[in-house]
Amino acid sequence: MGGNYSSLIMIALMVVVFYFLLIRPQRKRQQEQIQMQNSITPGTRVMTTTGLFATVVAIDADDVILEVAPGVETRWVKAAIGRVVTPVPDAEDAPEASDDVVKTVEQGDDHDSTTRKP
Repeated sequence: MGGNYSSLIMIALMVVVFYFLLIRPQRKRQQEQIQMQNSITPGTRVMTTTGLFATVVAIDADDVILEVAPGVETRWVKAAIGRVVTPVPDAEDAPEASDDVVKTVEQGDDHDSTTRKP
């Protein structure tokens, strides 16, 4: 009889571990994704789940209208919005690119190394 209880306890323990390692984090990610999709407003820069960058023009109940290029608008379901893209600073605001940093790949090496010009 003691063997039956220990196997039941092991199965119950595996179910609990499965819940905390897989199901709970997935639900949390889904809720965060839904909150992000519901917080989008016109003018927000987004990236779709397929990798398309666009600006939100209008929002309906279940879909959004995205401007992918000046004057080119497409309709997408809200679920297709993968993430909000944070704006990059303009070229005027960005620090000057340093000419003394050169990216090189040495032959026979599998990795890039950054070296400075003398």
